[in-house]
Amino acid sequence: MAGIFKAYDIRGVYGKELTDDVFYKIARAYARFAGVRRVVVARDIRPHSEPLFAAFAKGLTDAGADVIDIGHASTPMSYFANATLHADGSVMITASHNTREWNGCKLCRANAVPISGVTGIADIERMVREDDLGPVAERKGTVEKADILPAYAAHVRETAHLARPLHIACDFANGMGICEAFAFKGTPLTYDGLYETFDGTFPNHAANPLETATLADLQALIRANPGKYAFGVAFDGDADRAGFVDEKGGIIPMDFITALVAEDLLAANPGAVCFYDLRSSKVAAETISAAGGRPMMSRVGHSFIKEQMRQNDAIFAGELSGHYYFKANSTAESSSMATFALANIVSKSDKPLSELIAPLRKYSQSGEINSRVSRPPAEVLAGIKAKYAGAGKIFELDGVSVDAWDTDGWWFNVRASNTEPLIRLNLEAKTRQLMEAKRDEVLSFIRA
Repeated sequence: MAGIFKAYDIRGVYGKELTDDVFYKIARAYARFAGVRRVVVARDIRPHSEPLFAAFAKGLTDAGADVIDIGHASTPMSYFANATLHADGSVMITASHNTREWNGCKLCRANAVPISGVTGIADIERMVREDDLGPVAERKGTVEKADILPAYAAHVRETAHLARPLHIACDFANGMGICEAFAFKGTPLTYDGLYETFDGTFPNHAANPLETATLADLQALIRANPGKYAFGVAFDGDADRAGFVDEKGGIIPMDFITALVAEDLLAANPGAVCFYDLRSSKVAAETISAAGGRPMMSRVGHSFIKEQMRQNDAIFAGELSGHYYFKANSTAESSSMATFALANIVSKSDKPLSELIAPLRKYSQSGEINSRVSRPPAEVLAGIKAKYAGAGKIFELDGVSVDAWDTDGWWFNVRASNTEPLIRLNLEAKTRQLMEAKRDEVLSFIRA
């Protein structure tokens, strides 16, 4: 059981630290901690998601909570069901983009408000470790089934306003993106699919668009059919993240997708707040401003982003990891909504997506660079703060950010991993030469 309680979810290798018995206890602890009486429970297609569902449902019903079983679903569908079925909470059984041997769950309160390490997962861990689960309820809960897919698909379709039909390519990686694409049916957005058969062993490639190697088959399909596809989209295992490639198969940085999705939404919501995570290129904020929106910076992590969205009544947020959050979906992710937003933009233009993206490629980014450190991460961050005092504006929304953009044309963020002894650097500059010089300077200090 050691190590399965993470910053944003619960995750481990099934049959080792994550077992049916542990899952039963987690369900009991979650029910007691959150005080839930009616809970949506969904699961991905991994073979062990079935016994884990049975264990979690038994834990909830033994605690006196009723279960709404929506079956196999994407994580965005579970969030939608939580809000629209007026549940007290939801549980998505998944290990997201992890490989086949992993599983776990994402926990929410009502209205798809996530439970993170600092808002409840640590408490649930303590309750499980101490067997502090409370008595089995005299009145056990019930299990009812609900088919949420038609309502979710109709909800997503409301965001489609294509000016002309488009045809795209989708790589489902045998995962829950197959459910997301149900929303495309009957719209001007048609698609050809790769690996459009559910298989939780992920036999073709990992369901993780952050690993660019997993996009190779999608790129090959598009390049083998020039002129056929407006763009391509690849879903992760539970379909709460998406990666995109252009009509030539070129990989599009996810912060550029944030910029274009925000531009689409702001056309109907001028002046609205849109968030971008602090690792994003400066072009994200610039594009949001140019589209008439109010750009705001968020820290990394879905629970933090969703809280900031609610506090500021934001209509959208994009994260460099490929999460796209919509006020219209209870401030939760929807990869199909992001796909429609991109399609809306492309359909209104006489330019292909690669040409729409080209103006955004004006600065030089390092990408996220990880460094394994022997010093305590807090010591490294304190050293960064001291070294660059006076070099630019310093803020600590997440780790340490130094912004010298207006004076010297560069900025960077350094933050610690939540799970490993790693320091992560993201740096951007107005020229490649400057980016490389500042990147090497900061890395040298981190790795000293």
